[in-house]
This record gives sequence, structure tokens and C-alpha cells, in this order.
Amino acid sequence: MLVLWLLHCGLTRAKAAEVAELGRATVQRYVAAYRDGGLDGLRQWNVTGPVSDLVAHTATIRESLTQSPVRTIAEVCDRIASRTGIERKPTQVRKFLAGMGFRWQRIRAVPVPPKSLWPSLSKFRLHSSIMS
Repeated sequence: MLVLWLLHCGLTRAKAAEVAELGRATVQRYVAAYRDGGLDGLRQWNVTGPVSDLVAHTATIRESLTQSPVRTIAEVCDRIASRTGIERKPTQVRKFLAGMGFRWQRIRAVPVPPKSLWPSLSKFRLHSSIMS
């Protein structure tokens, strides 16, 4: 509706697209929908964006990654290709997984050994007692 108001106020379609942060082609589609159906034509836009072929395999992919997590995006690409037969590049897979709610977790080395190993590290304890 903002686009139509901007056009009504005399802005060009390119300037209206810039103000509304839309593409010029989108403004053209809005104008065509308004011309063909009025405000009701705009309200019933019914346009969906492209849908990935991976959407049909969402449950399988989620189950696979939940049961045995992976370390790299390349491993995810390979697993998806082997399970679904659909090959996608890492960027596309990252975007798809983000849409599914997956997040990458960083894993770092533990700086201190577990307490269960401390008796076997007696020489290190000796040095620490000398220093204190």
C-alpha cells in the first residue's frame, strides 16, 4: 500500500522502490495487481517464493543430524546427498539448516585436565606445590 501511496504522490516507480526498500520489478507487480484487481487484488497477493527441494526431506535430515551430529558443512552436504539424492552447495545447505533452526556450536579444548586424571599427573602437582 505504501508503494501505491508513493506513486500517487508523484514519485517515480524507481524512487518508490528505493523508498520502500523493494525491487523495481516488485513495484511493477504491485501496480499490475492494483490495475487488474484494485485493492482486493493486492490483498490476495498469494505469491510464494521459491521452495527448496530439500523441504520434502526435512524430517529425514533433522533426524539424521540429531542422531549423529557432524563437524563440517561439507559432511552435511555429503550426508544430504547420500540420503536424499539431492546435491547442494555449502551456502545453500547453510541457509536451509538455518531455516530449520540448526546452529553451529563451537567446540574448544578443555584447558584443565579432568580431576580423575590428577593422581596420574603427580609430577605436575609437585611443580605446582613448589611454586606456591
